[in-house]
Amino acid sequence: MIEFEQVSYWYSDVESLLEIKDEVLNSVSVVIQKGEFVVLLGRNGSGKSTLAKHCNGLLIPKRGKVTIDGLNTMQAENLWEIRQKVGLVFQNPDNQIIATTVEEDVAFGPENLGLPMEEIRRRLEEALSIVDMQDFRRKEPHLLSGGQKQRVAIAGVLAMHPEYLVLDEATSMLDPEGRGEIISLVSRLKGSITVFHITHYIEEAVNADRVMVMDEGRMVAQGTPREIFNLRDQIVTWGLELPQVTETAWLLREKYPHLFPTLPVSETELVDALCLSS
Repeated sequence: MIEFEQVSYWYSDVESLLEIKDEVLNSVSVVIQKGEFVVLLGRNGSGKSTLAKHCNGLLIPKRGKVTIDGLNTMQAENLWEIRQKVGLVFQNPDNQIIATTVEEDVAFGPENLGLPMEEIRRRLEEALSIVDMQDFRRKEPHLLSGGQKQRVAIAGVLAMHPEYLVLDEATSMLDPEGRGEIISLVSRLKGSITVFHITHYIEEAVNADRVMVMDEGRMVAQGTPREIFNLRDQIVTWGLELPQVTETAWLLREKYPHLFPTLPVSETELVDALCLSS
């Protein structure tokens, strides 16, 4: 379990050594249970990435406490174990890929753990299979597409066998095809590992177990995708946009209230509701 208890954080001016008191996180309390697929939504600058970096101790709270399976990130002796439990994937895969071939990059982490060669090979094959990159194992990463690079970055994290996978805006630099590849991968991972997916693309939350929304450093909403998508006016206020399917349903419901007693959140639900009403 990842638990945030009244966590606040603000950055410091390195040159003047002054602390800037504008709180990027403001008394955030959140619990992510093992096995959950949780999506965190928020506009740029809402504090999402700062919160992500607290999940494995890259940042330490100024106030409050973060614990991972009971391990407090403020205690330096816990950080090695915490970082083995929590794998973090950033928005730019080029910042995580360091080797000259795909297989070398994915094997890098397990090798640094000092694992036997047989176990390294097993983890390499397993991770490449999960992200569907077996055919690219000997490719040079710089020759891959953005989506393929991000899948390699995720494979490198999965090869470490983390218990939690945190994706910090992992789709924000990708084109629609690349984004689709990563969301498809995340859907396949659902149930096999705890996934905390941080994004400003609200349609990526459709299949989540739980959705959270941040704005101006505060947690402003939590619920199922359907519950969050029903907050249409607030979503606009928070600087987000509804998925096209849900927005279409809203517009139709305003004119034909009988159409959607339950708001559809997927294309299938929208089509089924329209067919039933015809």
